[in-house]
Amino acid sequence: MKPGRARKDRPKGAKSFSRGGGKKVERSTTARPGKKDDRRFEKPSNRRPDKRDDRKGFKKPARVNDRELKREDRRGDRPEKRFDRRQSAQDAVAGKNSVVEALRAKVPAKELVIAIKVEIDEKISEAIRLAKNADLPIKELPRRALDDLTGSSNHQGVALVIKPFNYTEFEKLITNAKKPMMLIGLDGITDPHNLGAVVRSAAAFGADGVVIPERRNAAMTGSAWKASAGAAARMPISQVTNLVRSIEDAKKAGCFVVGLDAQGDATLAKMNLESESIFIIVGSEGKGLSRLVREKCDLVVSIPMQSSVESLNASVATAIVMYQVAAERRK
Repeated sequence: MKPGRARKDRPKGAKSFSRGGGKKVERSTTARPGKKDDRRFEKPSNRRPDKRDDRKGFKKPARVNDRELKREDRRGDRPEKRFDRRQSAQDAVAGKNSVVEALRAKVPAKELVIAIKVEIDEKISEAIRLAKNADLPIKELPRRALDDLTGSSNHQGVALVIKPFNYTEFEKLITNAKKPMMLIGLDGITDPHNLGAVVRSAAAFGADGVVIPERRNAAMTGSAWKASAGAAARMPISQVTNLVRSIEDAKKAGCFVVGLDAQGDATLAKMNLESESIFIIVGSEGKGLSRLVREKCDLVVSIPMQSSVESLNASVATAIVMYQVAAERRK
């Protein structure tokens, strides 16, 4: 049979071919396009690009979220540990000599803490005896717990936990002050021993109260208590949030505000405050008075000294000024 003749004899219309045994299968010219469309529509998951998209959309975000959660968990744990460590540290006097001196000075305390298995020598025996006489509870703790309590490892196995100081409100301090009053304010005195010494001098020269700011200034801790030699128990002390505002309130109450600074433009000899209420503000030994406090002062004075000495200790300078005011008022 010739190829050309066979093609001409094929029937027109639907195509057909035979498979094994002469069985005829008809195939429409529109069957294959329809079948392709059906396959593409019914089985999208068998196609490789769709499979990759599904994997990206489901698995990868899960891994990222897991990592973020783990990081958040770790970050969340760390601040809690630091916060707990800070909260565990209390105001305490540490060391054998310091504890004994604080107990002798009758510093208000909550309890005496001794390290387990510490060697009981003469000083610790005296601390125990003084604590029993003051009806203070005595507790034993491991050395590591004592480190956390005092914030240091140099406690020598003994510490005295101090009660929080009972500050006086500034308005009450002014109301209860005698006339003419003498108030002492501290600006940037960060050494608690200086604070205690100022309180001691204020009690000695008849001051009506001491005012300290909450920030950037020492507070009435155990060290300040000990340095005051018991004067803090009878001297009203006010802790204020804003020293400048307290100066303004003192002026309204009739106080003349005197700043004490090494760079002062006046001397003590020019002060005439025999019958006038006075509010003395003392700056730090290094920085002096802060700018805002200095601007609020009615007068800034300095203490004349030899040129070889740059400045005096804050507590010593305060004592000199209070002595002169007290001496003028006794005339």
